[in-house]
Amino acid sequence: MQDILEAIMAAEGSAQPERELAGLAGLPVPESYRGVVVRAEDTRMFDGMATRDKDPRKALHVQEVPTPELAPGEALVAVMASAINYNTVWTSIFEPLPTFKFLQRYGRLSELTRRHDLPYHVVGSDAAGVVLRTGPGVTRWKAGDEVVAHCLSVELEDAAGHDDTMLDPQQRIWGFETNFGGLAELCVVKANQLMPKPRHLSWEEAASPGLVNSTAYRQLVSHHGANMKQGDVVLIWGASGGLGGYATQMALNGGAIPVCVVSSPEKAELCRKMGAELVIDRSAEGFRFWKDEQTQDQDEWRRFGERIRELTGGEDPDIVFEHPGRETFGASVYVAKKGGTIVTCASTSGFLHQYDNRYLWMHLKRIVGSHFANYHEAWQANRLVALGQIHPTVSKTYALEQTGQAAYEVHRNAHQGKVGVRCLAPEDGLGVRDPQLRARHETAINRFRGH
Repeated sequence: MQDILEAIMAAEGSAQPERELAGLAGLPVPESYRGVVVRAEDTRMFDGMATRDKDPRKALHVQEVPTPELAPGEALVAVMASAINYNTVWTSIFEPLPTFKFLQRYGRLSELTRRHDLPYHVVGSDAAGVVLRTGPGVTRWKAGDEVVAHCLSVELEDAAGHDDTMLDPQQRIWGFETNFGGLAELCVVKANQLMPKPRHLSWEEAASPGLVNSTAYRQLVSHHGANMKQGDVVLIWGASGGLGGYATQMALNGGAIPVCVVSSPEKAELCRKMGAELVIDRSAEGFRFWKDEQTQDQDEWRRFGERIRELTGGEDPDIVFEHPGRETFGASVYVAKKGGTIVTCASTSGFLHQYDNRYLWMHLKRIVGSHFANYHEAWQANRLVALGQIHPTVSKTYALEQTGQAAYEVHRNAHQGKVGVRCLAPEDGLGVRDPQLRARHETAINRFRGH
């Protein structure tokens, strides 16, 4: 592994980094590597505890694991950096169910997928790094290519997946519903998960957009989601967070009008730094949408809707960008414009949503479920990053050994933007190949740093 890292580091400052990296093809593949895992033996460790009290640091372990054989159509990537997503938090606290159920189901599909059904699960759904090897049938990518990986793993053997790969019955989220994920020194991906690494970004910056940026693109921009257009009023929950930070940028980049909902003055300031002018600090303004565990407060829905109209000059949201779920969903349905769209994923505050259907049916609103993105959507989202139109939202990074702490901070919402993890990268700031483009966007790239 050290030889691999040295070969990648030789590209730093080189006039021909591609030439340096091509030498990786001649290096042997390590028999094992370090990865962040949850263990099947630990799945009952949090039984009886409230979700908030479950501690990812107790369940996530860094351990040496055997390097799997590559199947046709796959690639082995040396991971320089990864990032924390909420699915890693769910994995680490074994909610809503242990991910070993996913691995067992996938393992029954074929002899090749049986590799994934193990008593440990290497987690992580983001990665930036360098291709080491490709399996039979891979022609687009080669050893030495600098790449990022999106997290859609799909078999594409069923006709249902060929109009929209997200509808494939064998669609899975890599590193969550499959093994050999990105929070590791090496990872195994399907070749159609790979995309070019944005050349002006460091490894940790390039690793951070993948899942959330692609998810936001499908939710807001794609015709599979809200099909956002210029001038749309877009209500964005958690607008400075991992998902909302990209939704805010996409709304602004696409000529829409974001109304950013946050929970602190610091988060409100981050939204303003991104260019958003309409911001609601729900904590400062005291919005509480539930009277108790069973009863929502419709007076608060109304007060929230009135506040939005104050900011927009009397307009309701054309689109509500929903991901908190249970805590906010009733309010989201209520405040959406007549004929508007509530587009939803994730449900980080709870999966069981309650809303008053009169405000949906009688006002001709629609709820659209959105889950990650297909390859085309992920590629387009990555292209916007590579062009410098959408920027990473990394606030801090941790070493691989500190992944548990990084996941703990995301679980407790004690973070801003995205939390990165250095896997093979020994420090932040490495991997920049286009310093001129970077210099043009340095302020935007770093606006979440230190928060």
